[in-house]
Amino acid sequence: MSSTSAGAAARQSHVPAAGRLIRSLAVASLVANIVIVVTGGAVRLTASGLGCPEWPLCTADSLVTTPEMGLHGIIEFGNRLLTFVLTAVAFATVFSVWRVRHERRDLWWLSIGLLAGVPAQAVIGGITVLTDLNPWVVGLHFLASTVMISVAVVMVNRTRLSAVDLAARHAPLADKTLRPLLGAIGVLSALTVVLGVVVTGSGPHAGDHGAARNGLNPDLITRIHVVPVYLLVFALAVALYLVYRRNADARVRRTVVLLAVVVLAQAAIGYAQHFLHLPIALVALHMLGACLLTAAAAQTVYIGFNKQVPGGAAVALAQARAARNVRGRKFPAGRK
Repeated sequence: MSSTSAGAAARQSHVPAAGRLIRSLAVASLVANIVIVVTGGAVRLTASGLGCPEWPLCTADSLVTTPEMGLHGIIEFGNRLLTFVLTAVAFATVFSVWRVRHERRDLWWLSIGLLAGVPAQAVIGGITVLTDLNPWVVGLHFLASTVMISVAVVMVNRTRLSAVDLAARHAPLADKTLRPLLGAIGVLSALTVVLGVVVTGSGPHAGDHGAARNGLNPDLITRIHVVPVYLLVFALAVALYLVYRRNADARVRRTVVLLAVVVLAQAAIGYAQHFLHLPIALVALHMLGACLLTAAAAQTVYIGFNKQVPGGAAVALAQARAARNVRGRKFPAGRK
């Protein structure tokens, strides 16, 4: 590739082919899916989980909350209303991608996945109410949100790909030594979140004063929960050493550093809430941290493994030049 074409490719790589609207809606989907987790946590932490004791209605004969339901009814019904906001964002995302669905099938299916997740979550939420806040169903409700957060992270990255990025494929930004470590970090992050959900199901914040818990020993399951946390911290320490020691791509370094910061902050909050006997404010902050951990881990794995990343055209050009330089050293001019 000539220097002129390389410069043109570099300039084009900063123009999102998907358009500003699609990218903005992808970010909105990510934010909305995190916000609804936090508001759902507020429902549970204020013991408002059965503020609307029926589903899909709020009461047996009313779609909305009634004065008899009090503050708990307002909180629970308010959280249900946010589902309509999430639905509106999901539909808007699908409609915005419609005109480029043939050229950008990746964005099309990601937007469909985010839209399909809304009714799926609504059904799980309904089952949660109808089973009187069964802790395992409540946990599934949260984990489904983490899946949607991960999908939204991928979509945000895909909307940032320019036409040049889409045409270029390059080796993963993480090298062969770092990729298995990043894969392990992704698995440990997921395991940490899953076990955190189990810990929550054994704790005192059930969502209603009469709701059952999962019957597990809170202290024991908490000790089990911290095992993948320790392993995750260790793996991130090694990853940080490698990305700086091997001069890894700046994007990989940034994602690993961001994930390390989130993990350390989340661990600090977790320890604080445990030793302070689970104050509501810290538990809510820990739930937000779990969402940010999910998003940061998804971002780290995507950037490290994917062969198409924002600005990837420049990466492909640099890798091609490096390969030519290696071949030139092995077979210098004039040598037979």
